[in-house]
Amino acid sequence: MTEVRRAISEALWGMCAADAMSMPVHWYYNTQDIRRDFRGWISGFSAPRDRHPSSILSLSSTAGSGRRAGSTGTAAPVVGNVILHDKLKFWTDPRGSVHYHQGLHAGGNTLNTLCALRVARILSTGTFVSMADPGARATVLSDYTEFMTRPGSHNDTYAESFHRSFFSDWQELRPTSCREILEFAERRSKSILSMSHADSQLNAIGCLPMAIPFLLLSATANEEEAVSAAVEFVKLTHPHPALEPLVSLYMRALHATLNGACLKQQAEMALKSPVLDTWDVCQRFIQCAERLPGSSEESLKVHQRAVESLGLACYTQGALSSLFYLAYNFHNDVTGGILTNTNCGGENCNRGAALGALLGARAVYLGSVVPQEWKEGLVEAHGRITDILQELNISTSV
Repeated sequence: MTEVRRAISEALWGMCAADAMSMPVHWYYNTQDIRRDFRGWISGFSAPRDRHPSSILSLSSTAGSGRRAGSTGTAAPVVGNVILHDKLKFWTDPRGSVHYHQGLHAGGNTLNTLCALRVARILSTGTFVSMADPGARATVLSDYTEFMTRPGSHNDTYAESFHRSFFSDWQELRPTSCREILEFAERRSKSILSMSHADSQLNAIGCLPMAIPFLLLSATANEEEAVSAAVEFVKLTHPHPALEPLVSLYMRALHATLNGACLKQQAEMALKSPVLDTWDVCQRFIQCAERLPGSSEESLKVHQRAVESLGLACYTQGALSSLFYLAYNFHNDVTGGILTNTNCGGENCNRGAALGALLGARAVYLGSVVPQEWKEGLVEAHGRITDILQELNISTSV
Protein backbone atom coordinates (compact mmCIF):
# COMPACT_ATOMS: atom_id res chain seq x y z
CA MET A 1 0.00 0.00 0.00
CA THR A 2 1.40 3.39 -0.92
CA GLU A 3 1.81 5.99 1.80
CA VAL A 4 -0.69 8.27 0.08
CA ARG A 5 -3.37 5.59 0.31
CA ARG A 6 -2.51 4.98 3.96
CA ALA A 7 -2.71 8.75 4.53
CA ILE A 8 -6.21 8.80 3.05
CA SER A 9 -7.20 6.05 5.46
CA GLU A 10 -5.81 7.79 8.54
CA ALA A 11 -7.30 11.12 7.46
CA LEU A 12 -10.75 9.52 7.52
CA TRP A 13 -10.13 7.98 10.93
CA GLY A 14 -8.74 11.25 12.25
CA MET A 15 -11.69 13.26 10.94
CA CYS A 16 -14.24 10.98 12.60
CA ALA A 17 -12.32 10.50 15.85
CA ALA A 18 -11.87 14.25 16.38
CA ASP A 19 -15.54 14.94 15.70
CA ALA A 20 -16.74 12.17 18.03
CA MET A 21 -14.29 13.19 20.77
CA SER A 22 -15.57 16.78 20.68
CA MET A 23 -19.26 15.97 20.30
CA PRO A 24 -20.21 15.94 24.02
CA VAL A 25 -18.61 19.36 24.56
CA HIS A 26 -19.47 20.91 21.20
CA TRP A 27 -20.01 24.65 21.63
CA TYR A 28 -18.87 24.73 25.22
CA TYR A 29 -17.64 28.32 25.20
CA ASN A 30 -16.53 28.29 28.83
CA THR A 31 -13.87 25.60 29.11
CA GLN A 32 -14.44 25.29 32.85
CA ASP A 33 -17.87 23.87 31.99
CA ILE A 34 -16.04 20.93 30.39
CA ARG A 35 -14.22 20.16 33.63
CA ARG A 36 -17.38 20.54 35.68
CA ASP A 37 -19.69 18.45 33.49
CA PHE A 38 -17.17 15.66 32.86
CA ARG A 39 -15.20 15.79 36.11
CA GLY A 40 -12.02 16.70 34.32
CA TRP A 41 -10.78 17.24 30.78
CA ILE A 42 -12.04 14.97 28.02
CA SER A 43 -9.61 12.10 27.44
CA GLY A 44 -11.81 9.58 25.63
CA PHE A 45 -15.18 9.18 23.97
CA SER A 46 -18.10 10.28 26.15
CA ALA A 47 -21.84 10.61 25.73
CA PRO A 48 -23.27 14.13 25.87
CA ARG A 49 -25.32 15.31 28.81
CA ASP A 50 -28.98 16.01 28.14
CA ARG A 51 -28.45 19.66 29.09
CA HIS A 52 -25.88 22.06 27.66
CA PRO A 53 -24.53 25.01 29.66
CA SER A 54 -24.65 27.50 26.78
CA SER A 55 -27.17 26.00 24.36
CA ILE A 56 -29.08 28.35 22.07
CA LEU A 57 -30.92 25.53 20.31
CA SER A 58 -34.27 27.01 21.36
CA LEU A 59 -33.29 30.31 19.69
CA SER A 60 -32.33 28.70 16.37
CA SER A 61 -34.68 29.02 13.43
CA THR A 62 -36.57 25.87 12.52
CA ALA A 63 -37.41 27.32 9.10
CA GLY A 64 -33.98 28.27 7.77
CA SER A 65 -30.64 29.84 8.58
CA GLY A 66 -29.75 31.64 11.78
CA ARG A 67 -31.94 32.46 14.74
CA ARG A 68 -35.68 32.78 14.98
CA ALA A 69 -35.49 36.46 15.90
CA GLY A 70 -33.61 37.22 12.69
CA SER A 71 -35.76 35.08 10.40
CA THR A 72 -37.57 36.76 7.54
CA GLY A 73 -40.14 35.55 5.05
CA THR A 74 -42.86 32.96 5.42
CA ALA A 75 -41.03 29.74 4.70
CA ALA A 76 -42.57 26.69 6.33
CA PRO A 77 -40.51 25.04 9.07
CA VAL A 78 -38.15 22.35 7.85
CA VAL A 79 -37.20 20.94 11.27
CA GLY A 80 -39.84 18.35 12.07
CA ASN A 81 -41.35 18.42 8.58
CA VAL A 82 -38.55 17.91 6.06
CA ILE A 83 -35.52 17.04 8.19
CA LEU A 84 -34.99 15.96 11.81
CA HIS A 85 -38.49 14.51 11.80
CA ASP A 86 -38.63 13.48 15.46
CA LYS A 87 -36.40 16.22 16.88
CA LEU A 88 -38.59 19.33 16.80
CA LYS A 89 -39.60 18.82 20.43
CA PHE A 90 -36.00 19.39 21.51
CA TRP A 91 -35.81 22.65 19.53
CA THR A 92 -38.98 23.95 21.15
CA ASP A 93 -38.43 22.63 24.68
CA PRO A 94 -39.59 25.51 26.94
CA ARG A 95 -36.86 24.71 29.45
CA GLY A 96 -34.16 25.52 26.88
CA SER A 97 -30.53 24.45 27.33
CA VAL A 98 -31.06 21.17 25.44
CA HIS A 99 -27.76 19.68 24.25
CA TYR A 100 -27.34 19.94 20.48
CA HIS A 101 -26.40 16.27 20.27
CA GLN A 102 -28.51 14.83 23.09
CA GLY A 103 -29.22 11.16 22.56
CA LEU A 104 -25.96 10.30 20.80
CA HIS A 105 -23.80 7.59 22.34
CA ALA A 106 -20.13 7.83 23.28
CA GLY A 107 -18.16 7.57 20.03
CA GLY A 108 -21.08 8.88 18.00
CA ASN A 109 -20.57 11.32 15.17
CA THR A 110 -22.41 14.54 14.46
CA LEU A 111 -24.60 15.02 11.43
CA ASN A 112 -21.97 16.84 9.35
CA THR A 113 -19.45 14.01 9.71
CA LEU A 114 -22.10 11.37 9.01
CA CYS A 115 -22.86 13.26 5.80
CA ALA A 116 -19.13 13.40 5.01
CA LEU A 117 -18.88 9.61 5.36
CA ARG A 118 -21.72 9.18 2.89
CA VAL A 119 -19.88 11.46 0.46
CA ALA A 120 -16.73 9.39 0.88
CA ARG A 121 -18.60 6.13 0.26
CA ILE A 122 -20.14 7.44 -2.96
CA LEU A 123 -16.86 8.82 -4.27
CA SER A 124 -14.94 5.65 -3.33
CA THR A 125 -16.93 3.44 -5.71
CA GLY A 126 -14.81 4.38 -8.73
CA THR A 127 -17.86 5.53 -10.68
CA PHE A 128 -16.34 8.90 -11.54
CA VAL A 129 -13.25 9.52 -13.62
CA SER A 130 -12.58 12.69 -11.62
CA MET A 131 -13.93 14.09 -8.37
CA ALA A 132 -14.34 17.36 -10.28
CA ASP A 133 -16.94 15.67 -12.51
CA PRO A 134 -20.34 17.41 -12.14
CA GLY A 135 -21.83 13.93 -12.00
CA ALA A 136 -20.00 13.35 -8.72
CA ARG A 137 -21.57 16.46 -7.21
CA ALA A 138 -24.98 15.47 -8.55
CA THR A 139 -24.83 11.96 -7.10
CA VAL A 140 -23.59 13.22 -3.74
CA LEU A 141 -26.34 15.85 -3.51
CA SER A 142 -29.01 13.33 -4.47
CA ASP A 143 -27.84 10.97 -1.73
CA TYR A 144 -27.59 13.88 0.74
CA THR A 145 -31.19 14.85 0.01
CA GLU A 146 -32.47 11.31 0.44
CA PHE A 147 -30.52 10.84 3.67
CA MET A 148 -31.57 14.11 5.24
CA THR A 149 -35.26 13.78 4.38
CA ARG A 150 -35.64 10.11 5.34
CA PRO A 151 -37.14 9.69 8.83
CA GLY A 152 -34.85 7.79 11.19
CA SER A 153 -31.77 8.02 8.96
CA HIS A 154 -29.66 9.34 11.86
CA ASN A 155 -30.06 10.23 15.52
CA ASP A 156 -28.46 13.66 15.80
CA THR A 157 -30.63 16.46 17.17
CA TYR A 158 -29.00 19.45 15.48
CA ALA A 159 -28.69 20.55 11.87
CA GLU A 160 -26.74 23.75 11.40
CA SER A 161 -27.82 26.69 9.26
CA PHE A 162 -26.60 25.41 5.89
CA HIS A 163 -28.78 22.29 6.14
CA ARG A 164 -31.84 24.28 7.17
CA SER A 165 -31.26 26.89 4.48
CA PHE A 166 -30.78 24.25 1.76
CA PHE A 167 -33.98 22.39 2.62
CA SER A 168 -35.98 25.54 3.16
CA ASP A 169 -35.32 26.32 -0.51
CA TRP A 170 -35.60 22.69 -1.62
CA GLN A 171 -39.02 22.02 -0.10
CA GLU A 172 -41.00 24.08 -2.62
CA LEU A 173 -40.20 21.93 -5.68
CA ARG A 174 -38.61 18.92 -3.94
CA PRO A 175 -36.35 17.74 -6.77
CA THR A 176 -35.02 14.22 -6.25
CA SER A 177 -33.17 13.01 -9.35
CA CYS A 178 -29.45 13.63 -9.59
CA ARG A 179 -29.85 16.00 -12.52
CA GLU A 180 -32.71 17.95 -10.95
CA ILE A 181 -30.98 18.36 -7.61
CA LEU A 182 -27.73 19.53 -9.19
CA GLU A 183 -29.62 22.05 -11.34
CA PHE A 184 -31.54 23.25 -8.27
CA ALA A 185 -28.33 23.63 -6.23
CA GLU A 186 -26.53 25.47 -9.03
CA ARG A 187 -29.44 27.91 -9.54
CA ARG A 188 -29.70 28.45 -5.80
CA SER A 189 -25.97 29.06 -5.44
CA LYS A 190 -25.91 31.55 -8.30
CA SER A 191 -28.90 33.39 -6.86
CA ILE A 192 -27.53 33.60 -3.33
CA LEU A 193 -24.06 34.66 -4.48
CA SER A 194 -25.61 37.51 -6.49
CA MET A 195 -27.37 38.96 -3.44
CA SER A 196 -26.08 42.23 -2.01
CA HIS A 197 -26.06 40.85 1.55
CA ALA A 198 -24.49 37.47 2.20
CA ASP A 199 -25.84 35.10 4.83
CA SER A 200 -23.07 35.16 7.45
CA GLN A 201 -24.23 31.79 8.82
CA LEU A 202 -23.04 30.12 5.60
CA ASN A 203 -19.49 31.40 6.16
CA ALA A 204 -18.80 28.65 8.66
CA ILE A 205 -16.17 25.96 9.26
CA GLY A 206 -18.98 23.42 8.84
CA CYS A 207 -18.45 23.86 5.09
CA LEU A 208 -15.39 21.58 5.26
CA PRO A 209 -16.44 18.06 6.38
CA MET A 210 -18.60 17.17 3.36
CA ALA A 211 -16.00 18.66 1.01
CA ILE A 212 -13.00 16.86 2.51
CA PRO A 213 -13.78 13.51 0.77
CA PHE A 214 -13.62 15.29 -2.62
CA LEU A 215 -10.02 16.20 -1.76
CA LEU A 216 -9.13 12.84 -0.18
CA LEU A 217 -10.32 10.93 -3.22
CA SER A 218 -8.33 13.36 -5.41
CA ALA A 219 -5.12 12.93 -3.43
CA THR A 220 -3.22 11.50 -6.42
CA ALA A 221 -4.57 14.11 -8.85
CA ASN A 222 -2.77 17.40 -9.35
CA GLU A 223 -3.38 20.04 -6.69
CA GLU A 224 -5.48 22.39 -8.83
CA GLU A 225 -7.89 19.65 -9.88
CA ALA A 226 -8.19 18.31 -6.34
CA VAL A 227 -8.78 21.71 -4.74
CA SER A 228 -11.25 22.70 -7.45
CA ALA A 229 -13.31 19.56 -6.82
CA ALA A 230 -13.72 20.51 -3.16
CA VAL A 231 -14.32 24.22 -3.77
CA GLU A 232 -16.99 23.63 -6.42
CA PHE A 233 -18.90 21.39 -4.03
CA VAL A 234 -18.74 23.94 -1.21
CA LYS A 235 -20.29 26.53 -3.52
CA LEU A 236 -23.40 24.35 -3.68
CA THR A 237 -23.81 23.84 0.06
CA HIS A 238 -22.35 27.11 1.37
CA PRO A 239 -22.79 29.82 -1.27
CA HIS A 240 -20.89 32.65 0.40
CA PRO A 241 -18.48 34.97 -1.46
CA ALA A 242 -15.77 34.87 1.24
CA LEU A 243 -15.37 31.10 1.31
CA GLU A 244 -13.42 30.20 -1.84
CA PRO A 245 -9.99 31.47 -0.70
CA LEU A 246 -10.48 30.02 2.79
CA VAL A 247 -11.56 26.60 1.54
CA SER A 248 -8.76 26.61 -1.04
CA LEU A 249 -6.20 27.39 1.68
CA TYR A 250 -7.27 24.41 3.77
CA MET A 251 -7.60 22.02 0.84
CA ARG A 252 -4.12 22.88 -0.49
CA ALA A 253 -2.65 22.13 2.92
CA LEU A 254 -4.51 18.82 3.10
CA HIS A 255 -3.48 17.80 -0.42
CA ALA A 256 0.16 18.56 0.36
CA THR A 257 0.00 16.69 3.68
CA LEU A 258 -1.55 13.62 2.07
CA ASN A 259 1.38 13.60 -0.33
CA GLY A 260 4.02 13.77 2.39
CA ALA A 261 4.57 17.49 2.99
CA CYS A 262 5.52 18.62 6.50
CA LEU A 263 2.33 19.66 8.29
CA LYS A 264 4.18 22.09 10.54
CA GLN A 265 5.42 23.97 7.47
CA GLN A 266 1.98 23.86 5.84
CA ALA A 267 0.38 25.29 8.98
CA GLU A 268 2.96 28.07 9.24
CA MET A 269 2.43 29.02 5.60
CA ALA A 270 -1.34 29.10 6.11
CA LEU A 271 -1.06 31.30 9.21
CA LYS A 272 1.30 33.68 7.37
CA SER A 273 -0.88 33.81 4.24
CA PRO A 274 -2.82 37.00 3.42
CA VAL A 275 -5.99 34.92 3.79
CA LEU A 276 -5.41 34.48 7.56
CA ASP A 277 -2.43 36.73 8.47
CA THR A 278 -2.35 35.55 12.09
CA TRP A 279 1.23 34.31 12.43
CA ASP A 280 2.35 37.17 14.67
CA VAL A 281 -0.51 36.52 17.09
CA CYS A 282 0.16 32.77 17.04
CA GLN A 283 3.87 33.14 17.77
CA ARG A 284 3.23 34.59 21.20
CA PHE A 285 1.17 31.56 22.21
CA ILE A 286 3.54 29.11 20.49
CA GLN A 287 6.54 30.47 22.38
CA CYS A 288 4.65 30.40 25.66
CA ALA A 289 3.54 26.77 25.13
CA GLU A 290 7.06 25.66 24.16
CA ARG A 291 8.30 26.61 27.64
CA LEU A 292 5.83 24.22 29.28
CA PRO A 293 5.56 20.39 29.42
CA GLY A 294 3.51 19.35 26.41
CA SER A 295 0.89 17.33 28.28
CA SER A 296 0.52 19.71 31.22
CA GLU A 297 -2.62 21.57 32.19
CA GLU A 298 -0.64 24.80 31.96
CA SER A 299 0.13 24.04 28.31
CA LEU A 300 -3.54 23.25 27.64
CA LYS A 301 -4.52 26.61 29.12
CA VAL A 302 -2.18 28.37 26.70
CA HIS A 303 -3.80 26.60 23.76
CA GLN A 304 -7.27 27.41 25.11
CA ARG A 305 -6.36 31.09 25.31
CA ALA A 306 -4.92 30.94 21.79
CA VAL A 307 -8.05 29.40 20.30
CA GLU A 308 -10.23 31.89 22.16
CA SER A 309 -8.13 34.73 20.75
CA LEU A 310 -7.90 33.40 17.19
CA GLY A 311 -11.44 32.15 16.75
CA LEU A 312 -13.57 30.01 19.02
CA ALA A 313 -16.82 30.21 17.05
CA CYS A 314 -17.88 28.76 13.70
CA TYR A 315 -16.88 31.64 11.42
CA THR A 316 -14.42 30.25 8.92
CA GLN A 317 -11.50 32.66 9.06
CA GLY A 318 -11.17 32.55 12.84
CA ALA A 319 -11.85 28.82 13.03
CA LEU A 320 -9.19 28.11 10.38
CA SER A 321 -6.70 30.27 12.27
CA SER A 322 -7.33 28.16 15.38
CA LEU A 323 -7.16 24.95 13.34
CA PHE A 324 -3.79 25.77 11.79
CA TYR A 325 -2.44 26.98 15.14
CA LEU A 326 -3.27 23.56 16.60
CA ALA A 327 -1.91 21.80 13.50
CA TYR A 328 1.39 23.66 13.93
CA ASN A 329 1.72 22.75 17.60
CA PHE A 330 0.58 19.12 17.22
CA HIS A 331 1.89 18.35 13.73
CA ASN A 332 3.56 15.20 15.09
CA ASP A 333 1.01 14.21 17.74
CA VAL A 334 -2.36 13.14 16.39
CA THR A 335 -3.63 12.05 19.82
CA GLY A 336 -2.58 15.22 21.62
CA GLY A 337 -3.90 17.43 18.85
CA ILE A 338 -7.34 15.84 18.83
CA LEU A 339 -7.67 15.96 22.63
CA THR A 340 -6.46 19.55 22.85
CA ASN A 341 -8.89 20.64 20.15
CA THR A 342 -11.71 18.99 22.09
CA ASN A 343 -10.78 20.65 25.37
CA CYS A 344 -10.50 24.08 23.75
CA GLY A 345 -14.28 23.97 23.29
CA GLY A 346 -16.22 26.26 20.99
CA GLU A 347 -16.83 24.98 17.47
CA ASN A 348 -14.58 22.01 18.13
CA CYS A 349 -16.48 19.39 16.09
CA ASN A 350 -16.15 20.81 12.58
CA ARG A 351 -12.82 22.41 13.43
CA GLY A 352 -11.78 19.05 14.86
CA ALA A 353 -12.93 17.04 11.84
CA ALA A 354 -10.79 19.19 9.53
CA LEU A 355 -7.85 19.17 11.96
CA GLY A 356 -8.14 15.41 12.48
CA ALA A 357 -7.90 14.82 8.73
CA LEU A 358 -4.64 16.77 8.61
CA LEU A 359 -3.15 15.13 11.71
CA GLY A 360 -4.20 11.65 10.59
CA ALA A 361 -2.70 12.12 7.14
CA ARG A 362 0.60 13.38 8.55
CA ALA A 363 0.80 10.62 11.16
CA VAL A 364 1.40 8.01 8.45
CA TYR A 365 4.62 9.71 7.36
CA LEU A 366 5.78 9.82 10.98
CA GLY A 367 5.21 6.11 11.56
CA SER A 368 2.09 6.66 13.64
CA VAL A 369 -1.68 6.23 13.33
CA VAL A 370 -4.91 7.25 15.02
CA PRO A 371 -5.18 5.12 18.21
CA GLN A 372 -6.77 1.75 17.51
CA GLU A 373 -9.08 2.02 20.54
CA TRP A 374 -10.47 5.23 19.10
CA LYS A 375 -11.11 3.59 15.74
CA GLU A 376 -12.90 0.69 17.39
CA GLY A 377 -14.89 3.04 19.62
CA LEU A 378 -16.51 4.93 16.75
CA VAL A 379 -20.15 3.84 16.88
CA GLU A 380 -21.31 4.47 13.31
CA ALA A 381 -18.09 5.46 11.61
CA HIS A 382 -16.07 2.28 12.21
CA GLY A 383 -18.13 0.12 9.87
CA ARG A 384 -18.61 2.90 7.36
CA ILE A 385 -14.91 3.70 7.10
CA THR A 386 -14.14 -0.01 6.81
CA ASP A 387 -16.55 -0.22 3.85
CA ILE A 388 -14.97 2.86 2.23
CA LEU A 389 -11.46 1.48 2.61
CA GLN A 390 -12.54 -1.86 1.17
CA GLU A 391 -13.92 -0.01 -1.87
CA LEU A 392 -10.53 1.67 -2.20
CA ASN A 393 -8.67 -1.62 -1.56
CA ILE A 394 -6.96 -0.12 1.48
CA SER A 395 -6.28 -2.38 4.43
CA THR A 396 -8.20 -1.54 7.60
CA SER A 397 -5.32 -2.71 9.80
CA VAL A 398 -2.93 0.13 9.00
